[in-house]
Amino acid sequence: RATGGRIVSNIEDLTEKDLGECALVEERKVGEDKMVFVENCKNPRAVSIVLRAGLERLVDEAERSVRDALSAVADVYRLPKVVYGAGAFEIELAKYIRDYANKVGGKEGLAVEAFARALEGIVETLITNAGLDPVDMLMKLRAEHMKTDGKWIGVDVFTGKLTDAKTLGVVEPLLVKTSALKAGTEAATLILRIDDVIAAARRKEEEKKKEEKKEEE
Repeated sequence: RATGGRIVSNIEDLTEKDLGECALVEERKVGEDKMVFVENCKNPRAVSIVLRAGLERLVDEAERSVRDALSAVADVYRLPKVVYGAGAFEIELAKYIRDYANKVGGKEGLAVEAFARALEGIVETLITNAGLDPVDMLMKLRAEHMKTDGKWIGVDVFTGKLTDAKTLGVVEPLLVKTSALKAGTEAATLILRIDDVIAAARRKEEEKKKEEKKEEE
């Protein structure tokens, strides 16, 4: 993939069109292992990252960090849109959902309101993990997001103050947010369906016992 060459199962079928190009193919010793380095390809569609450290634990940490970084870049590549983090996205979205709940009203409105509270629960977890007062900070965040210029106000976990996430430079891929919302909603819906099935089964058992009791009488 790096050189542009094609895999050929039979050497007799090999032609010049199957060959790839690169400037250097060299075997080198890295630590206790031998590795083949293919360098200076014209348009490499695959690359390797070699991580080295004195301890295996450090290598594992570096690998985890690189994987997270590559995953973030891949998410933005698939959907080239980002939102500001630090809890600003969830609070702003909860505000719009709560306004919609007031328009819907009734039992459905209560369900929509619960969805908004669940979104704020994500921010509450962030605040708690930062060692801050979740009740106080959430009230302040709601107040800031009611202002016209408070759309991206979030929590600075280092200072414990509310700051514009733009200033903090905290951004998150939109794809991650939408995936989390979909997965969370589907999980909650599945649990609610299970509760309905269990409740229905209990009602059937109770009705059956009542019928049996009547027959005995």
